Amino acid sequence: MALIIILLVISLPTLMTERLHQPDQPWLVIPRGWVAFLGLLCFILFLAEGAVLDWSALLLLQNPDMSVAHAGLGYAIFSIAMTIGRLTGDKVIQRFGRYPVMLTGALAATAGMTLAVLLPWPQAALFAFLLVGFGLANTVPMLFNAAGNQHDMPSNRAISAMTTLGYAGILSGPALIGFISQWLSLNGAFLVIALLLLAVAASARLVAR
Repeated sequence: MALIIILLVISLPTLMTERLHQPDQPWLVIPRGWVAFLGLLCFILFLAEGAVLDWSALLLLQNPDMSVAHAGLGYAIFSIAMTIGRLTGDKVIQRFGRYPVMLTGALAATAGMTLAVLLPWPQAALFAFLLVGFGLANTVPMLFNAAGNQHDMPSNRAISAMTTLGYAGILSGPALIGFISQWLSLNGAFLVIALLLLAVAASARLVAR
């Protein structure tokens, strides 16, 4: 953090040297039409990411064979898979097409969330988070691509609005999962997310059109 602060202070004179906000541009963009639907899907996908970030270790610790020292491996494996998926995403989409990648990714994330809950073996649960990482890697970028290509709103405003909805999923996700866990259980909360991801899979053809 000290190194980051030093670099920030050094770079400060060159940051934000131009006025980016124009008087006729709104500060808050409300999504409408197709963009609102894409934003909802983005919210679900970011909610799934937030679930793995904040709750995967506790989910794994419910298994008596999982040690505290290894409970964080779920998120680590998820992050590695997502990084690999993002770096290779363009080539994968060019090779197989938008719809197959979107559908397969959402289904893989759904399967991973479900298996993380149902499989009794720690190693299998870790593999489940690998599936979630690969599944979510390219679904979110494809949503941003769809937002940039729609005609209901200017693309810059559409992407801004969708980003806001998406990150709302990460910010509110931990609390929402906590409330659902109190009502059902942590396993039940992850299964609810799996159902939401299944809805994303059902919308894959619309997103990839």
